[in-house]
Amino acid sequence: MAATASRPAAHQVLVLVLALALVGGLFVLPKGIVKPKEGKAELTKDAARTANRDGGGPATNGSKADASSGPVSAEAGPTTSPEGPTAAAPHTTTTPVQRQELNRLLGQFAKAGTPAQKAEAATLLARRYENVQRFDSAGYYYEQVAAAQPGPQALQQAADAYFQAFSFASSDERIKMLGGKARELYTKVLAKSPNNLDAKTNLGMAYMASDNPVQGVTLLREVLAADPNNEKALYDLGILAVQSNQYDKAVERFQQLVKVNPKNVNAQFYLGVTSARTGAKEQARAAFTAAKSLSADPALAASVEEELAKLK
Repeated sequence: MAATASRPAAHQVLVLVLALALVGGLFVLPKGIVKPKEGKAELTKDAARTANRDGGGPATNGSKADASSGPVSAEAGPTTSPEGPTAAAPHTTTTPVQRQELNRLLGQFAKAGTPAQKAEAATLLARRYENVQRFDSAGYYYEQVAAAQPGPQALQQAADAYFQAFSFASSDERIKMLGGKARELYTKVLAKSPNNLDAKTNLGMAYMASDNPVQGVTLLREVLAADPNNEKALYDLGILAVQSNQYDKAVERFQQLVKVNPKNVNAQFYLGVTSARTGAKEQARAAFTAAKSLSADPALAASVEEELAKLK
């Protein structure tokens, strides 16, 4: 499948940067309106990434200049040494103090002799890497925790970290590697906890960047069958419907989502976008106005005003 969706010139990118807290820690509003396929119904990697974060960004592992990035399982395998990070650009730049702390913990992990010591050191490393948004390295160390002390919690943490890294990935290679790691680990989580709907939802979106996106849609629908008001599944299916030009279906998803949670900024904004595309201008105005009222973010306000101007 194509790496990214076709981008018709008719739809201008809207720069939207909302804090995660605005929507209760569930979603981050994409930096642009999701762009539909030009006459194609296929669901793409771009949709999977956009629906869960912001349509792409820098890689999350360290650069050669930053030896504290640690091993990156999805990039170089678990045998990579802490002193041998990959060459991809970092998502964030660590401070000297952060690098010193990471190097100290890497040494502690290397010297750990018992499974308990390994698990403790790996947990600290994973949390530190999360703090600096090196999510693939965090995922690697959560995997080490799961290996030392098997259990669903560490597996879930590793899967979630790789999924975060996947949602930041900007290259086809990174998307494939990180999406594959997320799918592998979420599958293991579900083998132990088949009713874990959050894991199933993320697994579904990770499948959207694979050769079997239909499986992703199937998983998301299974989540809604078990929980018709699941916010993440409703949102993801809404975004995927936008990607495939199915605006009527997208409107239905976002309408349901705002019923479940009227304060969901993403749902209100995309209800406005999709309602406008289907010609329901009054509904679009109401949704855009609601989205604006829920946030003090100036970028969102400017984007809403731009969209409202198109409805006149």
